[in-house]
Amino acid sequence: MQSRFRSDRRLTVRMGVTLFLLGLLYVAFVAALIVLLKSWVLVVVIAAGVLAAQYWFSDRIALFAMHGRVVEREEYPELHAVVDRLCAIADMPKPVVAVSNMDMPNAFATGRNPDNAVVCVTTGLLRRLEPAELEGVLAHELSHVAHKDVAVITIASFLGVIAGLVVRFAFYSEMFGGRGRKDQNTLAVLAMVMGVSAAVYAISFLLIRALSRYRELAADRAAALLTGRPSALASALTKVSGDIARIPSEDLRTAQAFNAFYFTPALGSEPGLSRLFSTHPSLEQRLEQLGRISAELGEAATPGKAG
Repeated sequence: MQSRFRSDRRLTVRMGVTLFLLGLLYVAFVAALIVLLKSWVLVVVIAAGVLAAQYWFSDRIALFAMHGRVVEREEYPELHAVVDRLCAIADMPKPVVAVSNMDMPNAFATGRNPDNAVVCVTTGLLRRLEPAELEGVLAHELSHVAHKDVAVITIASFLGVIAGLVVRFAFYSEMFGGRGRKDQNTLAVLAMVMGVSAAVYAISFLLIRALSRYRELAADRAAALLTGRPSALASALTKVSGDIARIPSEDLRTAQAFNAFYFTPALGSEPGLSRLFSTHPSLEQRLEQLGRISAELGEAATPGKAG
């Protein structure tokens, strides 16, 4: 079912290109491992197992990692009311609603499709935002579900997970397997496996980060157009980003692994080259886009300007 969230062709193209490139990388990676390890059964079973686990259980893994729990309407009636209203406007299935008991103000969406999605907010976010601001944040998260980019990020990230696991396995095998009991050929294979896996991890990392930054801009745009209040979303962004900066960094590092799923990153990016590694565009970019949308909506609402 097509939702009423504004479709984004550029996002769709980027998701397709990212999955295609990662698919090619995945095939090359598996082929290299089969050649190096001489055991296609082991490689295929591990890869398929991790992909299946990420695809089917990503929502539960994310909720568990971020201490989220599913909440019913009786417990959080206002939160459910906002989600109900937005889903009705967007004409999309209502996701499971969850709350994480964390002071860090944030939100995220996860799930393999709109019928199996979860939207989670932290108690820190609920405590800090006004109703219109909360509506903007939830519309942003629901647009991720409607655009299906949550599922794409989940699937895309699995190659990096596989590569990272292989590097760790090879490293610990080298550390604890005993150098004296290995011949030079075995050591050379382990070194090549680690090298190939590290290269695959680096390439997939950069591809996913590039897609993640664009999808955040697409979600901001879709949420602003659905609610008609880009200024409320801009206010929420400013407030959340400012408050996160005051959260102790040690409390944020536990959440940093899930940055790609968050409304705003747990630890912000620095200017310069490090932006290549960021999961989100800068606050300035996001506010500038919302400012343009606000101006466009204002022009459209002005008599004589409608086109």
